[in-house]
Amino acid sequence: MSSETTSAAGERLRSARRLVLKVGSAILCAPDGVRDTWLAALAAELASLRKAGVEILIVSSGAIALGRTRLKLGRGLRLDEKQAASAAGQAALAHAWQSAFAAHDLPVAQVLLTLDDTEDRRRYLNARATFRTLLDLGAIPVVNENDTVATSEIRYGDNDRLAAHAAQIVEADTLLILSDVDGVYDADPRTNADATRFDVIETITPEIENAAAGPNTETGVGAGGMASKLAAANIAAKSGCATIIAPGHVDAPLGRILEGGAATLIRASGSASRARRRWIAGRLKPAGEVHVDAGAADALRGGASLLPAGVTGVEGAFSRGDAVAIVGPGGVPIGKGLSAYHSDEIRRIARRRSDEIEKLLGYKRRPAVIEKNDLALQEKPEQ
Repeated sequence: MSSETTSAAGERLRSARRLVLKVGSAILCAPDGVRDTWLAALAAELASLRKAGVEILIVSSGAIALGRTRLKLGRGLRLDEKQAASAAGQAALAHAWQSAFAAHDLPVAQVLLTLDDTEDRRRYLNARATFRTLLDLGAIPVVNENDTVATSEIRYGDNDRLAAHAAQIVEADTLLILSDVDGVYDADPRTNADATRFDVIETITPEIENAAAGPNTETGVGAGGMASKLAAANIAAKSGCATIIAPGHVDAPLGRILEGGAATLIRASGSASRARRRWIAGRLKPAGEVHVDAGAADALRGGASLLPAGVTGVEGAFSRGDAVAIVGPGGVPIGKGLSAYHSDEIRRIARRRSDEIEKLLGYKRRPAVIEKNDLALQEKPEQ
């Protein structure tokens, strides 16, 4: 395999601007707890990326594994025992990450998600706003599934998929999954000595999916195998996010990737912003209309957010997070977007300045009625 293709993962990581890193239980945890020395080295690598301007979000497994040890539970846990183990292990997991980044003066924020938080648009927007604020403040969010309240019906099932959905929420350009193997193979390398690793995957084919192995049961922790990692990469790719699958059990895993070490890069299909616009334009039915003046219409076409001063009227009743049609003067369609306000709130702040929102509503919100990242514009009609 050539050095040119082998370095593709390193080049992708080097060019990342918003990175979601997934660390599994089998990588993070030893039988007696967290691998503190390994974690400290990883934190140092991430701190260097953060200093270079890369925004970082971590999806960390390990709560159940750590809690199981603390509560002296065996394997094959019932759902209620898993939830109890998660509750006992979350504090230890958060403390481990906080301690690792303390040496670099980087604040850590724990965020617990359930499937509902990404399936429900309003909760999705709340999660996205929280992540955006944390990243703006220079914090590193550490995300895990909220196993203490999630049932089998409302669970992601593994943190690989959770990481992919987190990448969707924050519009990451790179998802890095640290694994117990050094990439994606055409057969299970733990049982087939002739298995060959893919350096770059342009599209995940059924043949590649069929070759994916199950979880690494030898470690006794973790729920996701290569199949779940490929499923996560598929989700990420459709959102414009590339995925790197690389070995995590080694020391300084990020440095090894940057130096051209073994890894698999799964390319994205387009950019995150373009994928999001396609989703808004094609899959969401408008729940109402927001009418804007000519100045606002021109500003939107120029790449701006929709501010309340440019709103001239509202039709229909809709909630925060709903899709709405944006209509210009003379009924000309401008596009579609996700509303950051309820319809009644927009009626109260229409034609007013953004700095008046708190006085008019009695609480503070972001200044835009529809953020530019939540807009999908139509082509301007010919005159």
